[in-house]
Amino acid sequence: MAESTSQERTEQPTPKRLEDARKRGQVPRSVELQTFLLLVASSASLAFTGGDMVASLKTALQDSLLIEHADLLNGEELPALLAASFVAMFRSVLPVVLVLLATVLVGSGILGGWLFSSDLIRPKWERIDPLKGFGRIFSSRGLIELVKALGKFSVVAAVMAVLVYSMVSRLKMLPELDVSSALFRSAQMMLDVFLYLSLTLVVVVLLDVPYQLWKHKQELMMTRQEVRDEAKQSEGKPEVKAAIRSRQRELSQRKMLDALPTADVIITNPTHYAIALKYDSTKARAPIVVAKGRDLIAATIRERAKDHGIPFFSAPPLARAIYFSTEIEKEVPEKLFLAVAQVLAYVYQLKKTSPEKRMDVPVPRDLQVPPDMDPEERI
Repeated sequence: MAESTSQERTEQPTPKRLEDARKRGQVPRSVELQTFLLLVASSASLAFTGGDMVASLKTALQDSLLIEHADLLNGEELPALLAASFVAMFRSVLPVVLVLLATVLVGSGILGGWLFSSDLIRPKWERIDPLKGFGRIFSSRGLIELVKALGKFSVVAAVMAVLVYSMVSRLKMLPELDVSSALFRSAQMMLDVFLYLSLTLVVVVLLDVPYQLWKHKQELMMTRQEVRDEAKQSEGKPEVKAAIRSRQRELSQRKMLDALPTADVIITNPTHYAIALKYDSTKARAPIVVAKGRDLIAATIRERAKDHGIPFFSAPPLARAIYFSTEIEKEVPEKLFLAVAQVLAYVYQLKKTSPEKRMDVPVPRDLQVPPDMDPEERI
């Protein structure tokens, strides 16, 4: 039962899965939305530029039909005249063409965004495999697409039939009109067709866009095992994480030892722990831990401290309390202020006293370290 549950696609797609799908070119798309936008753009451009376009087409058509007989027999002039007519006709429809191109560019980014994926143009055998092609055609997904196509075709065909039936009388009158009027009437009828088809496709688009978003999400749904595997992959292998942590520790220790020469005193255990403290009243309200360590790291701190002439003070409870309560570059806790102040006062007094009289400086005893700050006392 657990095996069956782990293999069911019940989990939402993760951001990584969505990003990977996008890189493969797998994004939601709606052909109906693109068609609808093209029809609306065509209708709008015809409504605003239709009059000028008809006038330009009329002029171009007249010029192409009014070619002199001598030019028709001239093999050099005729191609130039035909090319000029073609350019004139193209210029007349250029505004509509530009609007349609802009609509294609904008429409492709509305659902799924603009995307270029090399995976889509890379040749793949499964795309031309006839067996897999038949499988896609006769699959449940292929059946749904077939039903959609038939439904859309039926709606559009019904609307077109009604439109054509309503325009029969106007179509019959076209041969009786002059060229200018015929072109104008044709543009009007074309605009009507685009407008009605656009209104028809509104219903199709409102149904298709949510369906495409839902279908895209369903295709990317994940099993619980896939989610776990992706999490492991994202976090990395244990040995890689261990190597990263080791490197981070090395960098932290190197930074800590580089700052060691600024310390005022080394408080020791005296062998297991070593704490380097620095106090600057102009920058901090309490002493700061410059470096700390235990065992091998503590030995390294003591060796470096000897090289730099930093004084030592043996206070096992205080060393343990600071080690377990304070991070590097942080101030010591308020509960340890008094004990640390006694140590620093002793160290400062030693520095001011001549070497021959340092034995007379009283060593602070019975430093006040709260029992809850010392792990050994808590045990």
